[in-house]
Amino acid sequence: MTQQRTKTRKGKVTVTWLGHSAFSFVSPNGVTVLVDPWLENPKAPAGARDIGKVDIILVTHGHSDHLGNTVEIARRTNACVVAIHEIGLYLQKEGIERVEGINKSGSVLVDGLNITMTHAEHSSGMEPGGELRIGGDPAGFIVHFENDFALYHAGDTGVFGDMQLIGKLYNPDLAIIPIGGYFTMGPVEAALACTLLRPKHIIGMHYGTFPILSGTPQELQRHLPPALKQRVRILEPGVPVEF
Repeated sequence: MTQQRTKTRKGKVTVTWLGHSAFSFVSPNGVTVLVDPWLENPKAPAGARDIGKVDIILVTHGHSDHLGNTVEIARRTNACVVAIHEIGLYLQKEGIERVEGINKSGSVLVDGLNITMTHAEHSSGMEPGGELRIGGDPAGFIVHFENDFALYHAGDTGVFGDMQLIGKLYNPDLAIIPIGGYFTMGPVEAALACTLLRPKHIIGMHYGTFPILSGTPQELQRHLPPALKQRVRILEPGVPVEF
């Protein structure tokens, strides 16, 4: 059963791509959410690492290009970090005080936003200091903002059949999905994912950071059915867009 939308839409959600899979979201009430804040990636806008106010950090998995600058930003801003349980334990050992170590299908309410962890098809080992550590499972997130705008950040993943359930359960207004290929799904698989999710808006991520991540939003559009082609939004790093 699809989650009921009972709230009246007021205000906008501001979305800023920070390169790779890193995004900043500002809610209608001014809550700032960072996802996978690797803010030293080659596509990151100048000064991204010095971001000021951060209320919530979401970490989809333990790879260094996603865990990224989480520890330093959380220490500096006192942001609440939401991650899978095993990464949560690691962050607590690193001295991060505000940690919600949830698991797949679990939800937590932080600063008025309802955050649900979803499945992803990938791996999640952590590599702090070059040592491989257990990072639990990879994940994605559904975020319901105060105006009930529903965001799905898929994390690193391939397409999987239960994306149809994610679409039915959470009815995402915006789906942010990897399209680069090699480490994640490419445009062909991402197009199928979009047909399962049926979001109102689509943003590609995890592409163009390195030559090997060769998928593009234009290629994604070519593989989408006509009804979904115009839902693709192409963002420039550092340029905010309102939804």
